[in-house]
Amino acid sequence: MPEHPDRKYSIGEVSALTDVPVYLLRQWEKRVAALKPKRWHNGRRYYSARDVEIVKRIKYLTRHEGMTLRGAALQISAEIHGEGKPKTTTELKKLVSELERRVRNLLDELGTPLEFPKRS
Repeated sequence: MPEHPDRKYSIGEVSALTDVPVYLLRQWEKRVAALKPKRWHNGRRYYSARDVEIVKRIKYLTRHEGMTLRGAALQISAEIHGEGKPKTTTELKKLVSELERRVRNLLDELGTPLEFPKRS
């Protein structure tokens, strides 16, 4: 995260911080719901530290993970809303048990028995 979490950044500053061209930032604003910089009374954009982190995440997902912008937008939305992440230890244990059950079923279908170590 940028050094000053309460600081507001202009679109030019965000471009310089992230090495993402201004025109591309404007396109991303239109197509990624999570990226919505506020505007000053004169209409100029200002980005929060959170917006800067979202820009960095979009850049990483599209350039290094090979995602489309739509895929990156969906991924970021899921990350922000915590979708798919267990929130408690009990939820995590249920998820692990379900995955273990599915793996066993797949291995049984393939005729490959496998013993999982006992969990404590």
